[in-house]
Amino acid sequence: MSEMPPSSYTPPPPGGGSYTPPPPPPPPVGGLPPGPPSSDRTLMIVLAWLWLLGLIPLLTKKDDPEVQWQAKNGLTLFGVEIACWILFMILGGTLGRMIGIGCGIATIQCVIWLVFLVVRIMALIKGVGGQRMRIPVVSDLAEKW
Repeated sequence: MSEMPPSSYTPPPPGGGSYTPPPPPPPPVGGLPPGPPSSDRTLMIVLAWLWLLGLIPLLTKKDDPEVQWQAKNGLTLFGVEIACWILFMILGGTLGRMIGIGCGIATIQCVIWLVFLVVRIMALIKGVGGQRMRIPVVSDLAEKW
C-alpha cells in the first residue's frame, strides 16, 4: 500500500520554483563590515616579537593599537636583552679574566638567553591568540614609549 501525502501538501511548482533569496544586509555606517582588522595582523604580531624585525609592524601598522602594543613590547624586550649582553660582555671580559669566573658568567649568560627566548615564544603565542603578555619591567618601559 502506498502512502498518500496529507491534504495540505502542495507539490513544488514546475520548472524549479520561484524562490528569490532575501536581499543582502545594508553595509554598516562607517565603512567596512566588522571582522578581522587586516589579513596580515597575525604576521605583524609575529614580527613584533622577532628582535629587530619588530620595527616593521611598528612603522607600518600605526592605525592598529594591538600591533603597536606588541611591537613596542617586543622592541623594548630586545633593548633589555642588548643591555644584558653588554653587561655580560663587561663582566665576562674584565672580571672574568681578573678573577677567573668567566666560565660561570658564560653559564649564567646562556641560562638568561634561554629565559629571554622562552619569554619571547610565550609572548608571541599569546599575541597571536589575541591576548597580551605583560612582562614586568619591559611592559612598564614600553608604556612610557
